[in-house]
Amino acid sequence: MSASPTSPQKPEPVRRTNRDDWLNAALEILIDEGIEQVKVLRLAEKLGVARSSFYWFFESRGALLQALLESWTTKNTGAITRRANLVTETITEAVLHVFECWVDDRNFDARLDFAIREWARREPDIRTAIEQADTTRIKALSDMFVRHGYPEQQAFIRARILYFTQIGYYALVDYESLTDRAQFVDDYILGFTGKTPTAAERARFNDSLQGLKK
Repeated sequence: MSASPTSPQKPEPVRRTNRDDWLNAALEILIDEGIEQVKVLRLAEKLGVARSSFYWFFESRGALLQALLESWTTKNTGAITRRANLVTETITEAVLHVFECWVDDRNFDARLDFAIREWARREPDIRTAIEQADTTRIKALSDMFVRHGYPEQQAFIRARILYFTQIGYYALVDYESLTDRAQFVDDYILGFTGKTPTAAERARFNDSLQGLKK
Protein backbone atom coordinates (compact mmCIF):
# COMPACT_ATOMS: atom_id res chain seq x y z
CA MET A 1 0.00 0.00 0.00
CA SER A 2 1.22 3.43 -0.78
CA ALA A 3 1.62 5.87 2.02
CA SER A 4 -1.17 8.34 2.30
CA PRO A 5 -0.14 11.82 1.38
CA THR A 6 0.69 14.11 4.27
CA SER A 7 -1.94 16.78 4.75
CA PRO A 8 -0.42 20.20 4.24
CA GLN A 9 -0.18 22.23 7.42
CA LYS A 10 -2.34 25.27 7.57
CA PRO A 11 -0.38 28.48 7.92
CA GLU A 12 -0.60 30.26 11.21
CA PRO A 13 -3.17 33.04 11.03
CA VAL A 14 -1.65 36.47 10.73
CA ARG A 15 -2.43 38.54 13.78
CA ARG A 16 -3.72 41.97 12.95
CA THR A 17 -3.36 44.93 15.25
CA ASN A 18 -4.65 48.45 15.31
CA ARG A 19 -3.42 51.70 16.78
CA ASP A 20 -5.23 51.14 20.07
CA ASP A 21 -3.55 47.75 20.50
CA TRP A 22 -0.13 49.36 20.34
CA LEU A 23 -1.14 52.26 22.56
CA ASN A 24 -2.76 50.05 25.19
CA ALA A 25 0.26 47.75 25.24
CA ALA A 26 2.50 50.79 25.69
CA LEU A 27 0.36 52.04 28.57
CA GLU A 28 0.58 48.66 30.29
CA ILE A 29 4.35 48.54 29.94
CA LEU A 30 4.69 52.15 31.10
CA ILE A 31 2.72 51.38 34.26
CA ASP A 32 4.30 48.00 35.02
CA GLU A 33 7.88 48.47 33.83
CA GLY A 34 8.59 52.15 33.29
CA ILE A 35 9.16 54.36 30.28
CA GLU A 36 12.55 52.82 29.46
CA GLN A 37 10.83 49.58 28.47
CA VAL A 38 8.37 51.25 26.10
CA LYS A 39 10.28 50.18 22.99
CA VAL A 40 9.03 49.10 19.61
CA LEU A 41 10.59 45.63 19.82
CA ARG A 42 9.26 45.08 23.35
CA LEU A 43 5.76 46.09 22.23
CA ALA A 44 5.92 43.83 19.18
CA GLU A 45 6.90 40.89 21.37
CA LYS A 46 4.06 41.64 23.77
CA LEU A 47 1.56 41.78 20.92
CA GLY A 48 3.04 38.80 19.08
CA VAL A 49 3.52 40.67 15.80
CA ALA A 50 6.38 41.90 13.64
CA ARG A 51 7.87 45.18 14.78
CA SER A 52 7.46 46.59 11.27
CA SER A 53 3.69 46.72 11.76
CA PHE A 54 4.22 49.42 14.40
CA TYR A 55 5.01 51.91 11.65
CA TRP A 56 1.58 51.51 10.11
CA PHE A 57 0.25 53.44 13.11
CA PHE A 58 3.10 55.61 14.43
CA GLU A 59 5.85 57.41 12.60
CA SER A 60 8.32 56.83 15.42
CA ARG A 61 8.70 55.91 19.08
CA GLY A 62 8.50 59.63 19.80
CA ALA A 63 5.05 59.77 18.21
CA LEU A 64 3.96 56.89 20.42
CA LEU A 65 5.26 58.65 23.54
CA GLN A 66 3.31 61.75 22.57
CA ALA A 67 0.20 59.59 22.19
CA LEU A 68 0.80 58.20 25.69
CA LEU A 69 0.81 61.70 27.12
CA GLU A 70 -2.35 62.61 25.24
CA SER A 71 -4.09 59.46 26.47
CA TRP A 72 -3.11 60.25 30.07
CA THR A 73 -4.32 63.83 29.76
CA THR A 74 -7.63 62.79 28.24
CA LYS A 75 -8.29 60.13 30.86
CA ASN A 76 -6.99 61.56 34.12
CA THR A 77 -7.11 65.32 33.72
CA GLY A 78 -10.33 65.01 31.73
CA ALA A 79 -11.98 62.97 34.49
CA ILE A 80 -11.30 65.61 37.13
CA THR A 81 -12.24 68.62 35.03
CA ARG A 82 -15.46 67.04 33.76
CA ARG A 83 -16.67 66.23 37.25
CA ALA A 84 -15.57 69.56 38.69
CA ASN A 85 -17.62 71.30 36.01
CA LEU A 86 -20.85 69.39 36.61
CA VAL A 87 -23.75 71.62 37.59
CA THR A 88 -24.74 70.86 41.19
CA GLU A 89 -26.87 72.54 43.82
CA THR A 90 -24.33 72.24 46.65
CA ILE A 91 -20.58 72.10 47.08
CA THR A 92 -20.91 68.79 48.92
CA GLU A 93 -22.60 67.22 45.91
CA ALA A 94 -19.89 68.72 43.67
CA VAL A 95 -17.07 67.22 45.73
CA LEU A 96 -18.81 63.84 45.84
CA HIS A 97 -18.78 63.88 42.05
CA VAL A 98 -15.04 64.52 42.15
CA PHE A 99 -14.69 61.64 44.61
CA GLU A 100 -16.00 59.38 41.85
CA CYS A 101 -12.62 59.85 40.19
CA TRP A 102 -10.80 58.64 43.26
CA VAL A 103 -12.81 55.47 43.82
CA ASP A 104 -13.05 54.22 40.23
CA ASP A 105 -9.86 53.72 38.20
CA ARG A 106 -11.95 53.63 35.04
CA ASN A 107 -12.27 57.38 35.62
CA PHE A 108 -8.88 58.25 37.09
CA ASP A 109 -6.00 55.79 36.81
CA ALA A 110 -3.70 56.48 39.77
CA ARG A 111 -1.06 53.99 38.61
CA LEU A 112 -0.86 55.71 35.24
CA ASP A 113 -0.59 59.12 36.92
CA PHE A 114 2.39 57.99 38.95
CA ALA A 115 4.01 56.27 35.99
CA ILE A 116 3.89 59.61 34.18
CA ARG A 117 5.30 61.39 37.25
CA GLU A 118 8.13 58.87 37.41
CA TRP A 119 8.81 59.47 33.72
CA ALA A 120 8.92 63.21 34.45
CA ARG A 121 11.84 62.70 36.81
CA ARG A 122 13.93 61.75 33.78
CA GLU A 123 12.52 64.12 31.15
CA PRO A 124 12.16 67.89 31.72
CA ASP A 125 9.56 68.15 28.95
CA ILE A 126 7.38 65.62 30.71
CA ARG A 127 7.80 67.55 33.95
CA THR A 128 6.29 70.52 32.14
CA ALA A 129 3.33 68.37 31.10
CA ILE A 130 2.83 67.30 34.73
CA GLU A 131 2.91 70.91 35.92
CA GLN A 132 0.36 71.90 33.28
CA ALA A 133 -1.91 69.02 34.26
CA ASP A 134 -1.73 69.88 37.96
CA THR A 135 -2.49 73.52 37.19
CA THR A 136 -5.48 72.59 35.01
CA ARG A 137 -6.88 70.19 37.58
CA ILE A 138 -6.51 72.61 40.50
CA LYS A 139 -8.06 75.45 38.49
CA ALA A 140 -11.09 73.30 37.69
CA LEU A 141 -11.49 72.45 41.38
CA SER A 142 -10.93 76.07 42.42
CA ASP A 143 -13.57 77.28 39.96
CA MET A 144 -15.92 74.67 41.41
CA PHE A 145 -15.56 76.18 44.89
CA VAL A 146 -15.96 79.72 43.53
CA ARG A 147 -19.24 78.78 41.83
CA HIS A 148 -20.53 77.69 45.22
CA GLY A 149 -19.77 81.00 46.87
CA TYR A 150 -16.28 80.57 48.32
CA PRO A 151 -13.96 83.60 48.11
CA GLU A 152 -11.44 83.21 45.31
CA GLN A 153 -8.32 82.74 47.45
CA GLN A 154 -10.08 80.37 49.83
CA ALA A 155 -11.42 78.41 46.85
CA PHE A 156 -7.89 78.08 45.49
CA ILE A 157 -6.52 76.81 48.80
CA ARG A 158 -9.39 74.36 49.29
CA ALA A 159 -8.84 73.08 45.77
CA ARG A 160 -5.16 72.51 46.51
CA ILE A 161 -5.97 70.73 49.76
CA LEU A 162 -8.53 68.50 48.03
CA TYR A 163 -6.22 67.68 45.14
CA PHE A 164 -2.89 67.25 46.92
CA THR A 165 -4.47 65.21 49.71
CA GLN A 166 -5.65 62.66 47.17
CA ILE A 167 -2.38 62.61 45.22
CA GLY A 168 -0.52 62.11 48.49
CA TYR A 169 -2.93 59.36 49.47
CA TYR A 170 -2.06 57.45 46.31
CA ALA A 171 1.64 57.84 47.06
CA LEU A 172 1.64 56.89 50.73
CA VAL A 173 -1.37 54.73 51.61
CA ASP A 174 -1.99 51.10 50.79
CA TYR A 175 -5.15 50.82 48.78
CA GLU A 176 -8.18 50.36 51.01
CA SER A 177 -11.34 48.54 50.12
CA LEU A 178 -14.26 50.64 48.97
CA THR A 179 -16.06 49.74 52.18
CA ASP A 180 -13.19 51.06 54.30
CA ARG A 181 -12.88 54.24 52.28
CA ALA A 182 -16.61 54.92 52.29
CA GLN A 183 -16.83 55.12 56.07
CA PHE A 184 -14.73 58.31 56.07
CA VAL A 185 -16.44 60.13 53.21
CA ASP A 186 -18.65 62.40 55.30
CA ASP A 187 -15.69 63.56 57.40
CA TYR A 188 -13.55 64.13 54.32
CA ILE A 189 -16.31 66.24 52.78
CA LEU A 190 -16.62 68.23 56.00
CA GLY A 191 -12.87 68.80 56.07
CA PHE A 192 -12.69 69.90 52.45
CA THR A 193 -15.82 72.07 52.36
CA GLY A 194 -16.84 72.91 55.92
CA LYS A 195 -20.21 71.28 55.20
CA THR A 196 -21.76 67.83 55.53
CA PRO A 197 -23.47 66.09 52.59
CA THR A 198 -27.20 65.55 52.79
CA ALA A 199 -28.63 62.07 53.18
CA ALA A 200 -29.81 62.15 49.57
CA GLU A 201 -26.37 63.15 48.28
CA ARG A 202 -24.72 60.45 50.34
CA ALA A 203 -27.24 57.88 49.09
CA ARG A 204 -26.48 58.75 45.47
CA PHE A 205 -22.76 58.38 46.12
CA ASN A 206 -23.32 55.05 47.88
CA ASP A 207 -25.27 53.85 44.86
CA SER A 208 -22.27 54.61 42.66
CA LEU A 209 -20.06 52.60 45.00
CA GLN A 210 -22.45 49.66 44.91
CA GLY A 211 -22.15 49.63 41.15
CA LEU A 212 -18.37 49.23 41.48
CA LYS A 213 -18.69 46.31 43.88
CA LYS A 214 -20.77 44.21 41.48
